[in-house]
Amino acid sequence: MINTKKIISDIFNIKNEEQFNRTALKIFDFQYTRNSVYNDYIKHLKINKTHINHYSQIPFLPIDFFKTHLILSSDKPVQTTFKSSGTTGLQTSSHHIIDLNVYEKSFIKTFNIYYGNPEKYTFLALLPSYSERNDSSLIYMTEKLMKISNKKNNGFYLYNYEELYHKLNELEQKKEKTLLIGVSFALSDFFELYKIELTHTQIIETGGMKGRKKEIVREELHQIIKKASKIKEVHSEYGMTELLSQAYAKKSNRYQTPPWMKILIRDTNDPFNNLKVGTSGGINIIDLANFYSCSFIETKDLGKLNPDGTFEISGRFDNSDIRGCNLMVI
Repeated sequence: MINTKKIISDIFNIKNEEQFNRTALKIFDFQYTRNSVYNDYIKHLKINKTHINHYSQIPFLPIDFFKTHLILSSDKPVQTTFKSSGTTGLQTSSHHIIDLNVYEKSFIKTFNIYYGNPEKYTFLALLPSYSERNDSSLIYMTEKLMKISNKKNNGFYLYNYEELYHKLNELEQKKEKTLLIGVSFALSDFFELYKIELTHTQIIETGGMKGRKKEIVREELHQIIKKASKIKEVHSEYGMTELLSQAYAKKSNRYQTPPWMKILIRDTNDPFNNLKVGTSGGINIIDLANFYSCSFIETKDLGKLNPDGTFEISGRFDNSDIRGCNLMVI
């Protein structure tokens, strides 16, 4: 009988490559046995499970399966279902969550790694509120961080640009440490309308042009923001509905992952061939926090790994839909 509590504890206490590999193999075995869709997929590929002894050999489930199948590695009741926003008329992904505590532990621990205690910050969000999108993993995360912060000025400001402008001015005058989190199209709209010098505010864009306006490359968006706000760096969050972990970039397009998340790059012509550091290809993600669904996901994003362990996003595969939580950069 597998000790799920022990494995989940191990996930968030990974310190080195050996621990990551050992935990990843245990989770692969767990999901191969209990996830019927993943099991069928591996058998269809005629892959012998007994030959897998390193995480780099584990098969990755194409992300589109989250649009068409129930991806679960447990028969426990589903607590909630996160759905991708997608583009009107396109089929969206559903991620069924067995244990919200695992998700909360993942994003709070990751936030602590890269930004410190959420209690230090006031959170302003250029996002829909939870009441408008209660099936969004991003909004769930943002609202929980606000609750931990417990600052009276926390709030959602999507489309309330004038109100946000006045709130930013107020917090700047008070020298209050602030995080402004927003989807790309809203940040672009806001900073094209308003010029405000920010010295106590950090901006995190989460992607998501979603066809709302002409898609722009991330670097262009960051330049618009930096010119209007005088901040030195715009940070980015890389996450998606199908994951329970996030990567953050504090320098343009140089993303870092928490210890339980790993990026591999596959050959675009041979999805079972992993590429060397510095070579561009398709992004495969290991997210061990996805314990109760699938931790091994083949995405439609393109990018590369850097020698320092960071990774970059360079675009999307041709003919793939625009992901709600990512900026379209092809």
